[in-house]
Amino acid sequence: MTLLDVSITNVALPAIGESTDASPAQLQWIVSSYILSFGLVPVLAGRLGDDHGRRLMFIVGVAGFVASSALSGLSPGGGLLIAARVLQGLSGGLINPQVSGLVQQMFRGSERGRAFGVIGTVVGLGTALGPLVGGGLIALGGPDLGWRLVFFVNVPIGAAVLVAARRWLPRAQTGGRHKLDVIGAALLGGGIFCVLFAAVEYDALRDPRLAWLVVPAIVLLGWFFRREARLTRTGSDPLVDLRLFQRPSYTAGVLLALFFFCAMTGLPLVLALYYQQGLGYTALQSGVGITAFALGTSVAAPLAGRVVTRIGRPLVVGACLTFGLGALALGLVVGASSGEHVLLAFALPLFVAGLGSGALITPNQTLSLAEVDPVVGSTAGGVLQTSQRIGSAIGQSIIGAAYFAALPSGVDTLTGAERSAAYGDALGSAIAVTLCFVAVALAFGVYDLVKTRGRRGLHSGRAPAGDEVVEPYTR
Repeated sequence: MTLLDVSITNVALPAIGESTDASPAQLQWIVSSYILSFGLVPVLAGRLGDDHGRRLMFIVGVAGFVASSALSGLSPGGGLLIAARVLQGLSGGLINPQVSGLVQQMFRGSERGRAFGVIGTVVGLGTALGPLVGGGLIALGGPDLGWRLVFFVNVPIGAAVLVAARRWLPRAQTGGRHKLDVIGAALLGGGIFCVLFAAVEYDALRDPRLAWLVVPAIVLLGWFFRREARLTRTGSDPLVDLRLFQRPSYTAGVLLALFFFCAMTGLPLVLALYYQQGLGYTALQSGVGITAFALGTSVAAPLAGRVVTRIGRPLVVGACLTFGLGALALGLVVGASSGEHVLLAFALPLFVAGLGSGALITPNQTLSLAEVDPVVGSTAGGVLQTSQRIGSAIGQSIIGAAYFAALPSGVDTLTGAERSAAYGDALGSAIAVTLCFVAVALAFGVYDLVKTRGRRGLHSGRAPAGDEVVEPYTR
């Protein structure tokens, strides 16, 4: 639910505008407010889960998500819908760190890898299928009811999750009650807000002055890390104990996730733009156009989860390379495809890219958290997921900017093959930027692969199996 709502609303915006008379600025904030609020809270949510119980925080988050989804669907206008989306994003950001923390707590060895593999399937499908699901619901309900179904669909699903969570999730271990680092949370939230706000607003406004927000972001994040280093050194209660980053596998995994999510979420965005603007597809047809990517992800994720503890970091490196090869193949066939043949020509490259995505996301999470004490699993997962959210926003902004910058002036006056070719060139430019992000992610994967060889408990970069001792991080 939480990941689907990142992309599903994009498809519903025209219907929302027509039904509620929301202004263009309000329509942009219906999307941006969710992304911003979702990205602000994972680290804080992880700390609360570690200290007060992941089951409790998960249930609170799901309940909030259900209520805010219902409020979104009932909203009569843009203002209330934006407020509801903020609450929805905060609730989603509260849920996700508890998931990784609960997996750390409940599973060991190869079972943990398989559990993360299932999550990987959900991550890939939730990210890729948003336009398809949104288009289908709007087609089902029509322009007035359809966009409301996009939000209402979360209510019965969320209610079922609440029942299951109360029955099956353990009440067990927390790290004990600790003083919450409110100042650290404010500094981190402010820095992340500056980064995310600049990224999502640039995606809409193309105003280069937004780059100036990097300055306060650097100041706030620098202050945050200095404060957390002091609290870590003195044995106080930091929001993020920086001893987490003493584990090279964790640091490399966070950085790899940051750059890979730039590529993975930016590519479907420009594909949807190409389908709808360049080829004149409907929202539903555009969603169908990336189902091959979702299929590849759903195939690879559970398989990768089963073998990650045996193969280790080489699996992540190979998956990153596979995604890059799929994106490269897509770029090569763009210019050679037209009209009704596009979906068929794109299917194999997108399937290969999906295989790479599915085989990377949760294996990287499994390996990054392998040496982290489960007691602080939610905090560690929150940091990792924050890097993913930042990567998603930056990737969509930069790759989207490359796409629009490559469009010639007067492109809207073109028709037929000329229009398709112009948008195809823009897609090719966006894919080139995507490959740059993939190259950086691949470099971090190779670096960690080299560093982990010979490290105790990580033979050739594999994850610890069973009850193998790896001198875990402790508070």
